[in-house]
Amino acid sequence: MDNTLKQFLLTAEDDHKINEIFVYLRERYKDYKDPWGFDLETCEKAMRIIVPIYRAYFRVRVFGLENIKNKCYIVTANHTGQIPLDGLLIGVAFLLEAKNPRVLRPMVERFLPQLPFLGDIAAQIGAILGDRGNCEYAIDHGESILVFPEGVRGISKNTPDFYKLKPFSQGFYRIALQKKTPILPVCVVGAEEMFPFVFHARKLASLLKAPAFPISANFFPLPSPIDIYIGEEIAIPDHLEEESSDKDVKENVYHIEHTIKKMLVHGLKNRRPFFDSLRKPISKMIVKEFRSKVSK
Repeated sequence: MDNTLKQFLLTAEDDHKINEIFVYLRERYKDYKDPWGFDLETCEKAMRIIVPIYRAYFRVRVFGLENIKNKCYIVTANHTGQIPLDGLLIGVAFLLEAKNPRVLRPMVERFLPQLPFLGDIAAQIGAILGDRGNCEYAIDHGESILVFPEGVRGISKNTPDFYKLKPFSQGFYRIALQKKTPILPVCVVGAEEMFPFVFHARKLASLLKAPAFPISANFFPLPSPIDIYIGEEIAIPDHLEEESSDKDVKENVYHIEHTIKKMLVHGLKNRRPFFDSLRKPISKMIVKEFRSKVSK
C-alpha cells in the first residue's frame, strides 16, 4: 500500500488507545441519559475516522496536557478557521491525548442543530445548543463544556483580521460563577491558514439569513499544521457571585481574553512552516500588534 495512503489509516496503536478510552467512557456514562442525543457508539466511529486526519493531515500538536485535571471545566477558546474544525480538533485532543479522557460538550450556535444530517451528527458526538439551561444541565451532570466567547464573529474574519480576537461575551462567565466551575483557557493556532485568503460577504449572509458567508480562494481546508495550547486553570474568585456587577464580571472575562491573547502571541511565534512566503508577512504584523496590546 502507498505510504501516503497508510498515513491516513488508523494505526494499531491509536486503535488500541481508542478501545481503551471507550471502555472507560462506557463505564463513565453507563447511568447517564443525554437529552440532546449524545451517543457513544457514534462518537467512537467518528473518532476512528477523525484521528488519522488529526494525526496525518493537520499534524496536531498539543501543549499543556498536564493542565487537564480530572474535573469539570468550562473550556474557553479562541474561534478560528472559517468552519468550526477547531472545536472538533480540541475535542479529539481532550479525548485522545489527555491522561483523563474527557468528552467536551461544545456549545453551538442555533443554526447548526437545524442543518439536515450535520445537526444530528453534531448532537450524537456531543454538541449542545448553547443556551444557559443546557450549559447548566451539562455541568450539573459532570460534563465539561467547550465555549467560544467570540461566537460566530470568531470564524467570520477576513484575512487581515486573522488571529485578532473579537471581544468576549460574558454569558459563559455568569454560568461559571453560578456553578463555581473553573475556566480552562485554550488557544488554537493554524486553523486560519486552512483558508488563507477569505472575504466575508456580510450583506449576502444577511440576505440569506446565514451567520456568515465566506468567499475563499479554496473550498476545502488546506493541511495547515494545528497547534493547541492548554493553559493553566483559572479559578472562580470566591467573592464573586452570579449577580455580581457587569464591571466585576467584565474584568474577569477580560483576564481570560488577555490570557488567550498571550498564548496566541507565543503560538504564532512558534508556528510551523506553511506557505511561509505568504504567511510570514501577515503573521509578523499580527504578532507585533498583539505584543503592543498585551503589554498595555
